[in-house]
Amino acid sequence: MALFNFKKSEGPDAGRLSPEVESFLQGYSIEVMPRTAAKVDNFGDILPEGTRVYIAHIEGTPIEDMVDTAKRLNAEGFDVMPHFPARIIKDASTLQDWIARYQGEANVDQALLLAGGVTTPHGDFDSSMQLLETGAFDAAGFKHLHVAGHPEGNKDIDPDGSMKNVDDALRWKQDFSTRTDAKMALATQFAFEAGPIIEWADALKAAGIDLPIHIGIAGPAKLQTMIKFAIACGVGPSLRVLQRRAKDVTKLLLPFEPTEVISELAAHKAANPDFNIAQVHFFPLGGIKTNANWAIENGGAAATPKNA
Repeated sequence: MALFNFKKSEGPDAGRLSPEVESFLQGYSIEVMPRTAAKVDNFGDILPEGTRVYIAHIEGTPIEDMVDTAKRLNAEGFDVMPHFPARIIKDASTLQDWIARYQGEANVDQALLLAGGVTTPHGDFDSSMQLLETGAFDAAGFKHLHVAGHPEGNKDIDPDGSMKNVDDALRWKQDFSTRTDAKMALATQFAFEAGPIIEWADALKAAGIDLPIHIGIAGPAKLQTMIKFAIACGVGPSLRVLQRRAKDVTKLLLPFEPTEVISELAAHKAANPDFNIAQVHFFPLGGIKTNANWAIENGGAAATPKNA
């Protein structure tokens, strides 16, 4: 597949951004943690107003830190979506308390529900489906409920390397979306190859799963950093993109940027407007400022209001 360059370097159009990539990056979201957010003096200096900011809830992070970060981001004009990892939520009472805190203190009305990276649940919940079944988010009037997607599978869910349990869960979530008023979307793990992402997204649609996809993309980072996070997060076959580059020792300390995967996805979206990837979701592995600056330099801007 031919690639669109972000910036043309020759002729009268030199310096212009690719309109396909600009369009694809509109409304991008980004992920932070309380400790990484604390390093940013003012998000308004680096993110377009209204950008959706996910707040990752890592095991051991106090809920107070999560809510304080959400409150700050909301006050600075951003669309806040905290994680609710099922396996670190003790019980329904704890879930309701978290929802009430986010809602009452930080004006949050949306959430990313996921199992979480904990092997043994801390309490009653094991999956995002169980969180949805409580009805707590609907009762609180949450408008957007996102769930996890795995373009390359998830060996914690399917140890045999298949997609069976992952796909069964997606069918359940599709049905939940259909029979409720929840506005749902899939926020995915990051991957490094466009071809398998396109095949996965098209296969979901063919199977009747039409939830909008917010595709996970790893932001610019040193190659060694990228490989470390990719292995820790269980990235699948597309890890070979990094491994091939790592064979060239001259590139080990250079930033790895998502130019190729984004330009190929943008080209596919331009040629197939009904392609079900709706937005880009950045994992800022090389730092929030680095990722935000890269996105803006390459045409990205947040679009509001968001529909998914």
